[in-house]
Amino acid sequence: MELDALRHANFALLNEAVSDWGTLVRHLDELKKDAEDGLHQAANKANWAGVNAQVSKEFIGKTAREFKDAHTQARTIHRILRDTRNELKQFKSDLEAAIDRGAKKNLTVVSTGNGGFTVSMNTHPDRAAEDTEVPDHDESDVHALRDEIEKILNKASTSDSSASQVLRAIADQAEMGFSGADYKDRDSAADALQKAEELARIAAKKPEDLTPEEFDRINKGLSEYQDDPLFSECFATRLGPARTLEFWAGLSDPAVNRQVGFDRRDDLDDLQRNLGMTLASASQSDSTAMATWKYDMVELGGKPLHGDRGGPFGFQVMSNLMRTGDYDDQFLKNYGTALMETDRKLTHNGEHKAWTRSGGDPLLNHIGDDSGTDPFTGYLKGLSNSPAAATDFFNQEYVAKEDSPFERDTDGNGKKGKVALTNFQYLFEERDWQEEPTLNGETDHTGRNNLALALEAATTGHPAGEMPTIDTSFHDRDQAKLFEDIVASIGDDPSRLTEKNYMGDSMGQMASEYLPDINRAKSDVDSDSKEDWENITRLFPIAGTGAELDHSNVTKFLFAVGQSPDGYAAVEVGQKDYMGKLMNYHLDPELPDDQRFPSDQRTVVQYISERSGEISGTLALGRQEAVVEPANEKDKEYDHRIAQYKNWISGGTGTAVGVGTSFIATPWIGAGVGGATSAGTSVLLEGVFQDAEGHAMADAAEKAGELWLGAQKLNGEQTAEAARAAGDAHHLKNTDEISTWSREAARQGVLNAQNLVSGQAPGSRTES
Repeated sequence: MELDALRHANFALLNEAVSDWGTLVRHLDELKKDAEDGLHQAANKANWAGVNAQVSKEFIGKTAREFKDAHTQARTIHRILRDTRNELKQFKSDLEAAIDRGAKKNLTVVSTGNGGFTVSMNTHPDRAAEDTEVPDHDESDVHALRDEIEKILNKASTSDSSASQVLRAIADQAEMGFSGADYKDRDSAADALQKAEELARIAAKKPEDLTPEEFDRINKGLSEYQDDPLFSECFATRLGPARTLEFWAGLSDPAVNRQVGFDRRDDLDDLQRNLGMTLASASQSDSTAMATWKYDMVELGGKPLHGDRGGPFGFQVMSNLMRTGDYDDQFLKNYGTALMETDRKLTHNGEHKAWTRSGGDPLLNHIGDDSGTDPFTGYLKGLSNSPAAATDFFNQEYVAKEDSPFERDTDGNGKKGKVALTNFQYLFEERDWQEEPTLNGETDHTGRNNLALALEAATTGHPAGEMPTIDTSFHDRDQAKLFEDIVASIGDDPSRLTEKNYMGDSMGQMASEYLPDINRAKSDVDSDSKEDWENITRLFPIAGTGAELDHSNVTKFLFAVGQSPDGYAAVEVGQKDYMGKLMNYHLDPELPDDQRFPSDQRTVVQYISERSGEISGTLALGRQEAVVEPANEKDKEYDHRIAQYKNWISGGTGTAVGVGTSFIATPWIGAGVGGATSAGTSVLLEGVFQDAEGHAMADAAEKAGELWLGAQKLNGEQTAEAARAAGDAHHLKNTDEISTWSREAARQGVLNAQNLVSGQAPGSRTES
């Protein structure tokens, strides 16, 4: 900061800018509230259908979020401008006071015109005329004033430059739209950038030169700032992609730095999490430096870390840092495309095994049991947090027909031929996954389990392990297509799931969110039968794109899902919840004619109850298959999972499946929605599942038939109670009749399931 620039500074324009930004913040706050309370909440309550269901609701939700981000960013900019102006005004005042004090001592401060300044004595005491009084000063006063002014100018320069740096960093975060970077003042943003540069310099050292104390500083800093967008972008870009890979690979290898490897061995998992979260946050930035970082990281993925000296591939190192955090979708897409290209080269289009670990290879993963050698394990975990990227990845082609080593009989004539495979088909059906032992000697299944989590995100549109919310987008064509492929794959070979029971929780959650589609498939109405199909779409409305499923494949799929306690609970609770809402919807006397199923009340109740009974019956047969051998403890595990799912819904956390505020609005609903729907659902969930922990069968191997009959009876009671609750909610006079209709239809549905599974599902089944 030059002397005259601060000395003669005119803050009129800066005052105006601060005032204008303050006004903008207030206006954006009002717009944000209008967008949320008006547009967004109204959109969630609307009766969406057709193109609107695909486009408008999601667009409105994104627009509302943009207003929120715009307000946040404007507020941050206003705070930075205000803080900087106030500081510069104070520095100007300090400068003027210092110059005035100097003048009283007959000291003059003059700018040299090149950014410098001089302090001089107007009259030296030794040269003053006789009897002339001059201020008492000497050379020490000159030096003191010079140092004081220099300090003020340095502070002003720092204030001005840090504000510029922070404002540029915030603007660079989002190429389009707003970043949502939120800082309480200029200093907190500047501190984040300074901390990032400091830690990046330490991390850029050779891994063998890092001390345990430096390890702690990095770990602590990343833990504190991992969610800070300016810190994350600055840390990642200053460190660079190559150094990032060298940093993690080096610290993971105790042979590289024995002191850190020994002293901080138990802290590597925390560093892995913190580094992953930081890089994920950084990847969301649209800055030019970060775009280059992402491009270079993808380029490094297919190369050995140490070039001609070998070492792990870049994909093997980076994928382990993707296990935590929400990475940028486009980065994940580009990364996945390049990873599959490298996999094809190493496996000769998937024909051979790759990514194997030798005894001397270091552990690249310190979260969980697997070694981290297989890059798909970490990458798929990353996809499970990024639904849009996951959907895109699984639907991509892995290998073209002409290059494929895989052969199948696709037309049923007994002859096999080469087939093209998608990424989903390769990973789920054909890939030869590397098997590693856990510490207790069992086989580690983290890779395939992460595959299931990524598929859950890809088909549902929300991160795996979470419940859908009112803001979860409707299923689109790509999501529905992938779910169709999953059901068809397991229908073709149920062992793809039954022999990998650990995938059951994700498969069950998927199914619970496609229950309208599953119920449609069980109607056996061909979509080509225009009038009949239109009636089925009224009976089981879907907002968004419906999945086109085969009844036989659905039965095999549900039978396989039912053999997992988590999968069984997700679908069983979800189906009962969904069935209760369907009853409420269709028994509503105020339902518009153009949404009403064109049959009498009894037919509607029976149709819903029978389909629900078939689903519950199929699940019960899967459960029976699973508990015959393990017996009592396994059966108790099923009931425990049922209770958990019921509590999640009743507690307002979310719901496995639902029908929305106006039924068509969304396939899911929270527990807090009012009206007849929530009343009926509350009665159902609290009533029919109240004994979920208390009816586990003893000696299941001897009483499998009793288990089946018990499930049949319980399902009938639950369905009848749901129908009665719906009738009561709408003050209908024939609730006893409705209850009877639903109980008998539910029983028939369970019997239908028994017949279907007997003829279509592989393996043994215990007869009642």
